[in-house]
Amino acid sequence: MIQIPSDLNPGLVPLAFLLGTWEGAGVFDFPGDEKCNFGQETVFSHDGRDFLEYSSRTWVLDAEGNKVRALESEHGYWRIDKDRNVEVVMARHDGVVEVWYGELADKKPQIDLATDAVARTGASGPYSGGKRLYGYVKGDLMWVGEKATPEVELRPYMSAQLKKVVTPEEVAEMARNLPDMPDDGIAFFR
Repeated sequence: MIQIPSDLNPGLVPLAFLLGTWEGAGVFDFPGDEKCNFGQETVFSHDGRDFLEYSSRTWVLDAEGNKVRALESEHGYWRIDKDRNVEVVMARHDGVVEVWYGELADKKPQIDLATDAVARTGASGPYSGGKRLYGYVKGDLMWVGEKATPEVELRPYMSAQLKKVVTPEEVAEMARNLPDMPDDGIAFFR
């Protein structure tokens, strides 16, 4: 269920489905790098201004699902205009800064993005641009990323399925909104 916080900037309501902490796993596969499964934590938050703050951390998982080492991390800001155009400014751990543009699909929580500008430090690896697709599907946040370098044409390289993490405050709010239950609690399930 998508909840819209009362203090969310009204212009950000179309992006409310992104809000929260999301955790899950995915697959990483790009030529020249080791193919692996990864874990991910992504957070979309707001402070009342006209943007969502974004952070994402991924780590390599072993065959048992244990964290092995850090994979990628990025931080940024997401905005949307009245015509449902989305812009994202993002800084990545490897010295890459990107400007992404795209749009929110009509009548569904799905965002298509493509890089418009890429700046790299001398320490960063080769990278020339990318595309991303984010979608809210049956309560999960799913995404796929494509990447291009001067040597490799644009191709999918990461995808994940993330589940929303419910905070203790959200659990308390849900409990307050439950109908009164019988004293034994069992009759509720009959």
